[in-house]
Amino acid sequence: MTSQLLLLLAAAALAAPTPAAAADVVNVANVSRTLFSLPFWVAQHRGFMNDEGLETTSSILDNAEKINAALRAGAMQIAMGTPEAVIIDAYKGGTLRIIAGNTGKLPHFIIARPHIKTLKDLRGANFGILSEKEGSTYVVQDIAKAIGLTPTDYTMTVVGGAPTRWKLLQAGKIDVGLQPFPLSYIAEDAGFTNLGSVIPFVPDWQFTTINADMAWAAKNRGVVVRFLRAVQRGRDFMRSNPQETAAIAAKELQTTVALAARALGDAEKLAILDPHLNVTEAGLRKVVATLQLAGEIAPAEKFDLARFTDLSFWKASREKK
Repeated sequence: MTSQLLLLLAAAALAAPTPAAAADVVNVANVSRTLFSLPFWVAQHRGFMNDEGLETTSSILDNAEKINAALRAGAMQIAMGTPEAVIIDAYKGGTLRIIAGNTGKLPHFIIARPHIKTLKDLRGANFGILSEKEGSTYVVQDIAKAIGLTPTDYTMTVVGGAPTRWKLLQAGKIDVGLQPFPLSYIAEDAGFTNLGSVIPFVPDWQFTTINADMAWAAKNRGVVVRFLRAVQRGRDFMRSNPQETAAIAAKELQTTVALAARALGDAEKLAILDPHLNVTEAGLRKVVATLQLAGEIAPAEKFDLARFTDLSFWKASREKK
């Protein structure tokens, strides 16, 4: 082979495009098909995940037990879910942690079957709840106590997330469920009774968070930071591009653009979704106190944010590149 040919081959090799690096795959567990996962879904639709070199999937697992088992097994890497089971796990010495905030207030309304007209009519009612150790379970207990019901005056049945509760309300399998918008709008239009927002009963509550197992996250810090950065871009996009966000929400929530836009407007007015993906200490204190009353965490345990969170990923995601 002549020296001239060797030079030509070397030049061609240098001019050839470098193969693109393979994207890091992040499988995301979502607790239900509701507004809370929208910053992540917007980040997917708008290509913000791709910009960060990430390929993401979204799976609706419908309760914390399934989600946390999937995190521990490595089938899922990050969860857009509720904090209760994560907090319980951490206080018991487990490796699950909250890595960012998301929904800092409860977006739910008390939706009941048409024959129930007032809060007093809830005596003897069957409440559909998400699972035994998260969100709606403890909120239902607070509401019941506030309206004078004892644990023997009502029942709670584990059925799954808000879309499942809506189906069971229509079928008459449960009597009442806590429904976020836009499902609450749909229920009202269908003749079901809206007994009001849950916020007067529970003003402080960290409802959903972004969670991970430290066994995976600590080894993949860069991936986690990039994921959170993309989700933040999704959250920012929601505020600056409401019309396009409503179209994405309608597709993901399987509703109309008009109802999605109404839900987004109400979410902003009520400050449901934190604009910076931060956690609320008051909301987490309420969650921990409720878990202690329920016997899930020992009463002697002190509230310690560092015990069940690792916000270093979130803080790093907010730093300028």
